[in-house]
Amino acid sequence: MFNLQLPYATKRDGASHVARCPALDVYSQGPSHRKAVTNLADALRLFLMSCYERGKLDQVLRDSGFRSATPTRRTSTTKAASKRFDTLMVALPFLVDTRRKEQAQAGL
Repeated sequence: MFNLQLPYATKRDGASHVARCPALDVYSQGPSHRKAVTNLADALRLFLMSCYERGKLDQVLRDSGFRSATPTRRTSTTKAASKRFDTLMVALPFLVDTRRKEQAQAGL
């Protein structure tokens, strides 16, 4: 699994709660704060997997301001997320196909 930590915020809108991830401009809602956040995590997972399947994940992340971390660059979660936002861990089911890598190395 690949985990991505993203900022989110919620607000009450009448009887519903709206959750949003400003980094990727993804929104969701639910009847409670907890359900809105759960729905947002699902929406983010589906959005990111759809981008990956269409070959657009790199471009979408670049367009959203993400950049590659290098081993010499230290990253800080407090710097990445504003104090106005909580963070949400989104698990993406990426698997490594070792057979494919071995076949590529063998020239098959």
